[in-house]
Amino acid sequence: MEEIPDLNIFMMCSSLNKDALTHLPKGYYVRSMREDELDIWASMPFDDEATAKEYNSFMMEFFKTVYGGNEKLFFTNTLFICDEQDRPVATCLLWKAYNKFQTIHWFKVLKSHEGKGIGRALLSIIMKEVPNNEYPVYLHTQPGSYRAIKLYSDFGFHLLTDKTIGTRQNDLIECLPILEKWMPSADYNNLKTTEAPLNFKESLKSFTTLEF
Repeated sequence: MEEIPDLNIFMMCSSLNKDALTHLPKGYYVRSMREDELDIWASMPFDDEATAKEYNSFMMEFFKTVYGGNEKLFFTNTLFICDEQDRPVATCLLWKAYNKFQTIHWFKVLKSHEGKGIGRALLSIIMKEVPNNEYPVYLHTQPGSYRAIKLYSDFGFHLLTDKTIGTRQNDLIECLPILEKWMPSADYNNLKTTEAPLNFKESLKSFTTLEF
């Protein structure tokens, strides 16, 4: 299978499209992550055990750098969708990056549970938590997550067109042909673009760590 390059895409939601909201399918429920489940969380972004092991140190370092000192809030805010055997099958976290901007972290549905409406339901739960006065919501993703990008778009996220976001290059121009190739035409044509607010871009200039 063709490998999709790991490039930067940034998105912003200024206003939630409530028509995209749904409920969890039968047989699944949501709960906060438990402290003894950190290894489960660290492995969930990856589709195979070998890759999860390879990136475990990266995940643990990110955990310490971004969530260190706020571990209790991290565990409370990190949501797991679980099956009837209490096994986590999806996860997502709403996090106030730099204590300034609401951001979506680590949105993932295990491949074995894709196509059941779990991701849309989980994102519905997350987005409904954001107070109206704390929009926009931001996220960072990659072109390989084109299914998630379609979902984000449904909820009102737009692709950011700025050349840089903080210390990172925004690879949108390079990513658009990739998205066009992999996404259904109707979904790709529904994608919208916008520039990031000036106060967001200016604030990011004072930070060197990556918190989303």
